Amino acid sequence: MALSKHLNADQLIQASKDHKNHHVHSSTNHNAVHAYGGRYGTDPIPKYRIPSKGVDAEAAYQLIHDELSLDGNPSLNLASFVHTWMPKQADQLMMENLSKNLIDQDEYPMTQVIHTRCVSVLADLWHAPAASQAIGTATTGSSEAIQLGGLAMKRIWQEKRKAAGKSIHEPGPNIVMGANAQVALEKFARYFDVEARLVPISTESNYRLDPKRAMEYVDENTIGVYVILGSTYTGHYEPVKEMAALLDEYEARTGHSVPIHVDGASGGFVAPFATPKLEWDFRIPRVVSINSSGHKFGLSYVGVGWVIWRSKKFLPKDLIFELHYLGSVEYSFSLNFSRPAHPIIAQYFNFVHLGFEGYRNVALQDLKNARLLSRALEKSGLFTVLSDIHRPAEGIAAAAKSAIGFDEENVENYTPGLPVVSFRFTDDFKQKHPNIQQKWVQVLLRAKGWIVPNYELAPNLENVEILRVVVRENMTAVMVDRLVADIIEIVQGLVKEDSPVHALAGLQSRKTVEGHHGRLEPGSGSKSSGTYAKQC
Repeated sequence: MALSKHLNADQLIQASKDHKNHHVHSSTNHNAVHAYGGRYGTDPIPKYRIPSKGVDAEAAYQLIHDELSLDGNPSLNLASFVHTWMPKQADQLMMENLSKNLIDQDEYPMTQVIHTRCVSVLADLWHAPAASQAIGTATTGSSEAIQLGGLAMKRIWQEKRKAAGKSIHEPGPNIVMGANAQVALEKFARYFDVEARLVPISTESNYRLDPKRAMEYVDENTIGVYVILGSTYTGHYEPVKEMAALLDEYEARTGHSVPIHVDGASGGFVAPFATPKLEWDFRIPRVVSINSSGHKFGLSYVGVGWVIWRSKKFLPKDLIFELHYLGSVEYSFSLNFSRPAHPIIAQYFNFVHLGFEGYRNVALQDLKNARLLSRALEKSGLFTVLSDIHRPAEGIAAAAKSAIGFDEENVENYTPGLPVVSFRFTDDFKQKHPNIQQKWVQVLLRAKGWIVPNYELAPNLENVEILRVVVRENMTAVMVDRLVADIIEIVQGLVKEDSPVHALAGLQSRKTVEGHHGRLEPGSGSKSSGTYAKQC
């Protein structure tokens, strides 16, 4: 049994405190005692119930600030897609508007104007037939946006069934998606009583939705197909255009129209800028709605997502609520009511500050650094990279092999996808070192500060474990260098020691390309006498 199941940290701390009269108190008090108590004159603060008396603001800030210092470093969190940095002017704008409630359009009319501008910008960016006719809303993130897109498709399906005199309950609605779908897509199905039909993935389908196989799951009760522009597992774009063509054929054959909702949580802010010629959006008539996360590659802080419908006819009227009690007639079609306005203002700041060229530059740099990491990992001979963004696109491969006319700087020459690098041990490495577990790499990287997740692929390939790195704006080429050096050092240590414990004990200074510059060799200093600290 694990040691942590025998030892309770709170009980140990409680039993180890200084106690008057040697009386041992129960740990159920759960008080947090801080060193600042003497400075600020604060009593122990209960952890899990509200204190009877509060403390002054300065003391409260310092106590909570210090506890939060135990959180990880966002710059080294390579597991998350969420953006964590904005210019100080954006920070200032957000602070100035921190108290504004987006839903109160009567009190904050200009804030609502900015919200409408953002919707129009995205409708235009995603090629809505008439951007002025498109309709959309800000959300807390893509999870809420996906629920709204799914609800609209479900309601339209229900209306069609009722008009045809058919039941909406037997056998009930279903929605089709790849088994690699992010949990938010499955949440929609479970929360709103829709059967989730998960299409198994395969190596041949590039670990994503296979459109031809997906058609085996489509029938007259399918409310729509979720197509993901950027799988969270490997970063692959799912083929929206191919899926739409097959659904066109299906409608011509059966008369059943099945719409597509594109989950562009990440890709919605990458593809339009990095590969604008790629057709995945409203240029495809079967795409009725798109969602994306402003707080991912939209480069805003966490708390903003978007959902856009190609026109008002794809957002059923009974999902729109008319409100009269905030001082004017207002309309709401989101799951939340009250919503902070500052994330939307931050998104608009990015649109104005960066423009198309700025967003494109960030996306291209992210992809360039992701290609650098992919190639370095493959050249090490230790890893197989499952992502394809560093590989020539179809039709370009022959030129790449001959190295004639292949421009390595041109993103159009590569397979489009997210700046995500998913990799695993090579088959040869696993055969030579069967006792080394890949998850040890995650643990040992964490000891160096990096957060790189190791997890199984989606159903049908769950026996394959991958490590995954999301290359965001703050992931520079210098950090790629350090990360590669750390990964190689860790794996070589595991090979040598054949144990994560021994490898952890052997972790010393980072070995990077820059490591030898200005560094003294071992033994260059005087021997420690024991009366002063050893050299670092």
